[in-house]
Amino acid sequence: MVNDLTTSVDFEKFTWRIEDFSKQNLMKLRSKPFKIRGCTWRILVYPLRRDVNHFSVYLMVADSLPPYGWSRNTFFKLALINQVDRKKSIAKETQQKFNGGYRSWGSFFLNLSDFHDHKQGYLVRNTCIIEAHICVSDLAPKIQVHPNCSPTHDSQLGDQATESSSDDRDTISPRTSGSSAAEGEARGSNSLTLRELIDLESLGAEEEAFIPLLEEVCIWHPNLIQCQRERTPRFRQWAFTSLGQVLHFLKTKKAKDMSEEDIKHLHGLWKELVRSSGFDLAWLEPYVQSALGLKDYMERAKQLKKLKDNVVAVEIRMQRLRGELAAAEREFEVARKGLSEVRRGFQEMDLNAAIGYAMF
Repeated sequence: MVNDLTTSVDFEKFTWRIEDFSKQNLMKLRSKPFKIRGCTWRILVYPLRRDVNHFSVYLMVADSLPPYGWSRNTFFKLALINQVDRKKSIAKETQQKFNGGYRSWGSFFLNLSDFHDHKQGYLVRNTCIIEAHICVSDLAPKIQVHPNCSPTHDSQLGDQATESSSDDRDTISPRTSGSSAAEGEARGSNSLTLRELIDLESLGAEEEAFIPLLEEVCIWHPNLIQCQRERTPRFRQWAFTSLGQVLHFLKTKKAKDMSEEDIKHLHGLWKELVRSSGFDLAWLEPYVQSALGLKDYMERAKQLKKLKDNVVAVEIRMQRLRGELAAAEREFEVARKGLSEVRRGFQEMDLNAAIGYAMF
């Protein structure tokens, strides 16, 4: 995809060449850390497991940063290089603000069957190439975001490469990746998947939007699946659907659109989920509580806006009065000077006395 804005953004590139792809640990396939603009990153290939039928790539913040109090405005492009025809390289370009709640961003690139077909050009001689073009800047122009766009092409991708081996694939610590402590555990207990736990096909059209969100959180928090193993199918269906509702709410609802009814709805969902589901949701609670606190925030924001508007109105009035005062002072000075000139040499007399006359 050739975006006209790309030429005006100063991107730096990192190339990840994954050799012996089929021999890699596909449950933990991520690049070694790399630095761009003083920030540390990793590229993450979406875990290739039985319940995932697509190839996705993520950019992840790899610095050891606290859960709150930081953000990183980033313009970047992720590209899966076509080694047969560079013009068919798939690229996704976006602008995202990374923070404690969103340490990674990624997108679907293509179906796994197409990826594994060497004739397609993305996996050639058991090697694939992924590029990250990154610009960390609050001054760069905004790039239109296409989170669900179809694959697009960029003939310029891959022409220059600073290639890096995929040998270094050490595990990301929970603090670095923003995942739970369970992420560092053996995810290899993949004998049970989300699709095997619940009947995703029975979900309604609206609930289908929950599937990628649930799959992602189950990868980062495998205990969500483990704790439901002994539950009945009906209970598991309810638990994961309810969790999907909360995740979808947080993912799609904007703060400015939050109504009192939305807050009540989220509160009811969350209360029932925590009380009855059996999930360990400590990792999600801060974000839910933040959303539930939006009512107080919006009220304070409304009060703050009213006070700001009042201050502006008073300031405008003060400026107008200062202008009137300055004009009055100039008028006063002119009048005072006029009075002084007329009074000079003027002899005052008693106008009530007779004019009279002299006899000599």
